[in-house]
Amino acid sequence: MNLFPFVRFIASLLLVSTLLVSISQAREPAPVRMESVGVAMRDGILLATDIYQIGQSKAPVVVMRTPYNKSRVTPIAERFAHEGFIVVVQDCRGTFKSKGDLIPYNNEGQDGFDAIEWVYRQSWCNGRIGMWGSSYVGATQWQAAAEKPPGLVTISPTATWSSFYRNLYLGGAVRLSLIAKWAGGNSTKPENAKVTDQWDAALMHLPLSEMDTKIGWPIPWLTGMLTHNKPDGYWNRLNLTNQIMDLDLSVLHVVGYYDFFSRESVDNFMIMQKKASKTITRKQQQLILGPWDHGTIGKNKVGDIDFGANAIWDPVQANLDWFNRFLKQDAKALAKPFIPVRYFSVGDNTWNEAGIWPPEGFENTAFYLHSNGNANGVKGDGALNLDAPTTDETADSFKADPANPVPALPITDKRPLHLAHWAPVDQRPIEERKDVLVYTTKPLDKPLRFAGNPKAELFVSTDTKDADWVVKLIDVAPDGFSYNLVVGILRGSFRDSMLMPKEMKPGEVYKITVDLGPIAAELPKGHSLRVQVCGSYFPLFDRNTNTAEGPFSKTTVIATEKVYHQQDMASRIILPCKK
Repeated sequence: MNLFPFVRFIASLLLVSTLLVSISQAREPAPVRMESVGVAMRDGILLATDIYQIGQSKAPVVVMRTPYNKSRVTPIAERFAHEGFIVVVQDCRGTFKSKGDLIPYNNEGQDGFDAIEWVYRQSWCNGRIGMWGSSYVGATQWQAAAEKPPGLVTISPTATWSSFYRNLYLGGAVRLSLIAKWAGGNSTKPENAKVTDQWDAALMHLPLSEMDTKIGWPIPWLTGMLTHNKPDGYWNRLNLTNQIMDLDLSVLHVVGYYDFFSRESVDNFMIMQKKASKTITRKQQQLILGPWDHGTIGKNKVGDIDFGANAIWDPVQANLDWFNRFLKQDAKALAKPFIPVRYFSVGDNTWNEAGIWPPEGFENTAFYLHSNGNANGVKGDGALNLDAPTTDETADSFKADPANPVPALPITDKRPLHLAHWAPVDQRPIEERKDVLVYTTKPLDKPLRFAGNPKAELFVSTDTKDADWVVKLIDVAPDGFSYNLVVGILRGSFRDSMLMPKEMKPGEVYKITVDLGPIAAELPKGHSLRVQVCGSYFPLFDRNTNTAEGPFSKTTVIATEKVYHQQDMASRIILPCKK
């Protein structure tokens, strides 16, 4: 009997079965295994830690340390695990399932070191460790990195700081609603304590030293941050700027123009690219600058503006690409061209590449503010152009009343005062206020392109011992719609020194410089460039009481602030324009 046809038939069935199993396995990737453990810190406190892996005996490890609940990261951790990484996600001290007490950033350096050292000792770690995450989670990376734990070779800190003072304070003013509302949602509440539902009133309260009681309970760390308005020794533990230059790490820096971390994140990149101790490290820094605010990284709709499909960016895939290159050292990833800077141009909504920030090919150009003749309180727009004053034009003035501060954004039924955010919005309601000066160019006869860090150089005076100057750079469409590009603030008493503020002499004219932050944009033909100047940006920044009495004072006075346009005192914007 010839059995060969039968054997061949059985073999074909086995082959088909094997192929079906292979196809099924291809369609259904191996499940990710998650294990939860407690990792002991040097003082014995156990931090809850999740480990995600797909049966690897050894692999590179990606670590995230978060105060926002490690369980929320599960989908992303599984995505990383499917790419061949082992992922470790840990609740920060005093948050969710971890023991101890949370004092913001206070323990993240040593806890980060201990966590990474523990990972490094595990049998499944191949000795190469990276970190990823944004905001507070980004800061835990810098803090751990500064301690130089074994095995840490790369980090990806999105939208975060290396000096917390420089992020929380800008020009001497504190980001009030940001830190107060964060404290209300993330500090330990006493039994039966409730967060205020009267945020507008709470943020208006003086003195700032009592802000925690208006939130609902004593929060010592918040009081400390609000009452130390100078970069003195109080902030030393949260100032890593000099330390990061000594790190041998490849770093992916990501932030949006409208993010309150924009200056710090860009500065971190510039510091590492220019001053890192090793040449190879300086060449392994990348900056991604998009049109986003803190909550919209990678999205196209930001505030009132849709920046188009080009603004959509996948931060998870970008991190995977980064870790494939610098952590896994994958050959295909290493073969791809390395681009130090990718920045988005607002207006034409395109991505651009550069070797450094600010990018080359742009030069500082002065746009002069010309009087709108409102010295007697008459509202009107001043001119903004390339011509310096040829006569001594009338100084413009406005009254800055701390009891009626200029809001950061127009107040609406859906957006009360305390819900102000950093994103671009229609500025027209703000520009109608009598305490806001407005300077506008004629409609452009050709596109205006700029990229870099614009600043305002103003000649100013006040009749009080202190005052704030807020400057916004704005794009105005032909139909009148105007939206903010960048904004800066300077408290007059901090004009010369952050560490040693000095009172202003009433009536004396001072030259001040207001940093406006990083931006790249192209204003189309027919649009106009506009500058706003006012005395507050509340509640995103605290109000100046105009008394120079600091965060313990309840007293406020109305300031009459002036901006000068004379031949020898010509107020202007310095804009890095395309050559």
